[in-house]
Amino acid sequence: MRRELVIFMLVTLAPPTIAEAQTPQGDRQTPMAPRFVDRVNGVTLDQAIQQALGQEPGLRAARADIDVARGLSVQAALKPNPTVTFSQLTEPAGTDAQTRVDVQWPLDLFRKTGRVNVAAREVEATKAATAERERLLVSSVRLKFGDVLAAVRELSVTDELVAVTSRQHMLMAARAEEGAVPPLERDMIRVELHRLEADRMLQVGGAEQALIELKRLLGLRADAPLTLREDLEQAVVRETATDLVAPANPTAAIRPDVGEAEARVNAADARIDRAQRDGRLDVSLFGMYMRTDSGFAQRGFGPENTLERVRGVFHNIGAGVMVSVPLRDRKQGDVAAAQAQRVGAEAQLDARRLTVQAEIAAARARDEQARRALVLYTETRELAKQNLDVVSQTYDVGRMTLVDVLNERRRYLDTERAYTNALREAFNARQALRTALGDVR
Repeated sequence: MRRELVIFMLVTLAPPTIAEAQTPQGDRQTPMAPRFVDRVNGVTLDQAIQQALGQEPGLRAARADIDVARGLSVQAALKPNPTVTFSQLTEPAGTDAQTRVDVQWPLDLFRKTGRVNVAAREVEATKAATAERERLLVSSVRLKFGDVLAAVRELSVTDELVAVTSRQHMLMAARAEEGAVPPLERDMIRVELHRLEADRMLQVGGAEQALIELKRLLGLRADAPLTLREDLEQAVVRETATDLVAPANPTAAIRPDVGEAEARVNAADARIDRAQRDGRLDVSLFGMYMRTDSGFAQRGFGPENTLERVRGVFHNIGAGVMVSVPLRDRKQGDVAAAQAQRVGAEAQLDARRLTVQAEIAAARARDEQARRALVLYTETRELAKQNLDVVSQTYDVGRMTLVDVLNERRRYLDTERAYTNALREAFNARQALRTALGDVR
């Protein structure tokens, strides 16, 4: 009696029946999630990471900075070149001429060691900065890979519900034609089917967006083919199978960003030393050769007692030392600036170490709670599925209404979505812990 009363009220209050959508039944039951998954040729997380490390353009640009630093290091080890000056003086209306060659050779005292040390520290800092870029890239690939897996799982759940609801709609439509059920129940199922199909379209768009963003991280074009080999449950089981142990000394250079900060401190020390060396005296050697061909209009007796023009060729050689005396400019400003840079670099190092400690502690707490929540959701999913089966069977025997079935189905969908979010959180929490520990693979 209760069921007939509810149906009567729904029929009375229901709006006119809308026209059937033009979506073919075959298209409704065709799942969308498999287009993102290939169990044979799909990409695993490890393969995605390796491809990103090898092809991502931003990382390649960062690696080029290492070659730049190495080139500057080679240049810093070179001594200054000598300077050669040549000059020629000629008398316009006569025969007098003077040729002179000067050579200056700077000794570059005390300075080469300072330049080489600074360049070497810059190479170390650049390598650490590139390693940090790799760590952040791997972290982004892991998180985006998890986003794609979560989007695919949510889409697969909707695929299943769309298929079930589509079959139920066809059954209801046939029974309504025979007069076995009111047309309202058919229309209620149709509304639910359209809602699920609309949700699935949005989910397909979200999955495609996440996949395109993953392609960007892998150095692929947006239209390049890419599928995944595993699903979210498999990835979570694999990632959480082992415990990640934090180092005994969290302040050690376990991460490249800490190593970079330490290299910056060492580079600041090297700059202080270089500035002090540049403030010392410097010595340059110089030499000179001059040939002078000079004469006069007067004549005199030569060695053979004959008259000839007074003229002679003279050769002069000179050498000396030029000393740069640091009386006023002893690079006091450069030394002060380098010392200030050292203070800032040391403060940055302390900040990085504190950040490492905080990130490791926060990531570990997040990882533990995510795994606990996942255990609870595993039991909850089974119970939600059982409740939906019971309500459906009860409706089949006429003891519950279609509204009860639809409400229970939506609760089941909410539970599955919540479970997907829990899986995503467990996956992301484990990746955040790996990133905090400096794990790059």
